[in-house]
Amino acid sequence: MIDVATDGSLRVLTINRPEKANSLTREMLVALGDAVVAANTDDSVRALVLTGAGKVFSAGADLEAARAGLAVDTIWERLSGAIASSPLLTIAALNGTAAGGALGMVLACDLRIAEPSAKVFYPVMKLGFLPQPSDPARLTALVGPARAKLILMGGQKIEAPEALAMGLVDRLSDDPVAEARKIAADAVGADREHVSVIKAML
Repeated sequence: MIDVATDGSLRVLTINRPEKANSLTREMLVALGDAVVAANTDDSVRALVLTGAGKVFSAGADLEAARAGLAVDTIWERLSGAIASSPLLTIAALNGTAAGGALGMVLACDLRIAEPSAKVFYPVMKLGFLPQPSDPARLTALVGPARAKLILMGGQKIEAPEALAMGLVDRLSDDPVAEARKIAADAVGADREHVSVIKAML
């Protein structure tokens, strides 16, 4: 349910469970984390794109798995940590809505490109869960504390144009993966160490 495709020095990871709105099981989160670690340690890779199949990026945790404990599993932090510490240029290509815990991997990326009808929300207050430990700080760094509270405490669904205006996403595109490929082109053509050093400087 996680597709891995490599095009030269660009690697694309696709959450492929569209019949379930790309909701995530623990097995899928392990596979995603493993795939990110593999890309991070592959000297031929310069950029990493995360996206989803179908019309939704990810609805977050699979409901049955969430009730069984996935919502508080440390596997989410393993995934977002692997993305945040990546020496690669990392881009989330939101082909549709990103919800709940799935937002963690999106926040951990360097850049976020969203389809114009996409929405972003994180309903932890309503569901009675805490957000994953690193997510509030990453969200606040992007949008500021008040807007972070709007999302995490107010439970608001942020539509793509508003997300762009507040800095939660960086660009809107009808084809987020194609746009991500364009943005990644310079990094893909560069020396891997050059990519990692510039990223570290930033």
